[in-house]
Amino acid sequence: MPTCTEDDCDREAAVVVYIPWAADRPVCAAHGRVLVQQDGVVAEPITDAAEWG
Repeated sequence: MPTCTEDDCDREAAVVVYIPWAADRPVCAAHGRVLVQQDGVVAEPITDAAEWG
C-alpha cells in the first residue's frame, strides 16, 4: 500500500487526488479532505486502503 505523498506525512494513502495543475498523487484521507476543497480537484478512494476497512 502506498503512503501519503504530502511532505512529512507517513500515513497510508486512502485516496488518489486528481489535480488539474499538478501531478495526480496518492494521499491520506486527511490530506485528501483538504485538497478536494480546491476547485477542480477530485479524489478517488483507494478501495483496499485500511482507512475504508
